[in-house]
Amino acid sequence: MRKLTIGNKNYSSWSMRPWVLLTQAGIPFEEVMVRFDSFEAGSTFKQAVGAQNPVGKVPVLLDDGFAVWDTLAIAETLAEQFPDKQLWPAHPQARARARSVCAEMHSGFGALRSACPMNIEASLPDIGAIALRDQPAVRADLARLMAMWSELLAQHGGPMLFGGFTIADAFFAPVVMRIRTYVLPVPAPVAAYMERVCDLPGVRAWIEGALAERDFLDFEEPYRLRRD
Repeated sequence: MRKLTIGNKNYSSWSMRPWVLLTQAGIPFEEVMVRFDSFEAGSTFKQAVGAQNPVGKVPVLLDDGFAVWDTLAIAETLAEQFPDKQLWPAHPQARARARSVCAEMHSGFGALRSACPMNIEASLPDIGAIALRDQPAVRADLARLMAMWSELLAQHGGPMLFGGFTIADAFFAPVVMRIRTYVLPVPAPVAAYMERVCDLPGVRAWIEGALAERDFLDFEEPYRLRRD
């Protein structure tokens, strides 16, 4: 049985990607949640996750005890193991483009990530408005996302970025959560895409789990201090 080690569903955007991918694709797995207590060396979280992989970060996929970490590596491993699930687009150019935008998400959008940490249970439009007003890099990140999603939706006709559900939609699902929490402005076609993402059974299940946690972690919510 595959095991997926994740952090808090309310906060862990990186964990959300493979969890949604596995769930939406109907690939059986066991969830192992390790609560965030601290990311300092010696913390309970670091000790538990560090026993599974040398970087001490989530998510981690354990396949018969063999550890695969990093969301891109997990996604590629699952795509290889389950070719019938068509986790990447079938057309070679679409597949290459999907890999490109996933890699861009994986390594980029740092300003948006920093200013708008994932927090599914919260509604923080004031923080989102301040970030857009004061940080050009956040505006640039949002503009790039809107251009990317709009182009892909127009090119492939929806309902997802590459037609049917793929790894790309799982990778961008946490960004959809951020945009919703901080009420960032999006054009109508993108808003409709976001609603479809939230309606995916895998995403709905993750959101329900996040809302059920009720586990406030102040170090994950620096904007609470800025807002007070």
